[in-house]
Amino acid sequence: MRPGPPNRTAGILYGEPRESPDPAGVAVTANDILSLPYRPCVGIMLVNGSDLVFTGRRIDGPSDAWQMPQGGIDTGETRRDAAFRELREETGIPATAVRIIAEAPDLVSYDLPPEMIPQLWGGRFRGQSQSWFLMRLLGDESVIDIATGNPEFNAWTWLRLDELVERIVPFKRQAYATVVQTFLPHLSRGMPAETDTQAK
Repeated sequence: MRPGPPNRTAGILYGEPRESPDPAGVAVTANDILSLPYRPCVGIMLVNGSDLVFTGRRIDGPSDAWQMPQGGIDTGETRRDAAFRELREETGIPATAVRIIAEAPDLVSYDLPPEMIPQLWGGRFRGQSQSWFLMRLLGDESVIDIATGNPEFNAWTWLRLDELVERIVPFKRQAYATVVQTFLPHLSRGMPAETDTQAK
């Protein structure tokens, strides 16, 4: 595990900025929550030459809150442009240091726990609907620098595909399992060997 900046919690929750809730827009009932839209977002599964997945530990959440790079799509921004921007902002990696291998054909959505909805995005969204990209890091990992201007992670590591989902906060695990299954045909070396008795 590679260390990064120290923890910070003020004004942030699970990687998204807290906003002062608008009392008129905060979801307070199950029906209110179901009527809310999903926030448009991108996610990046970044793999190295061994098909291991970059995973960062949230700088703002519990000590075991890990995730892949992700973030919202700005107005007028394409999904690909948003993915490259989020990758740079969260990992320091420029677009020239990666190659897009695949893009998920379908959006992957997850719901926030009800108690978190009033704390994020002014209570305007029930969760996020993500466009996912599989990217490969070209060359050396020395280009990774999580100590960015507005850091998202305080540590990072490479994980095997079978380790990834269990390291993620519970409310995102089903979405991550979907992402893994979507990109699995493009990856093989990131899975454990079927037996430990292979000849060395």
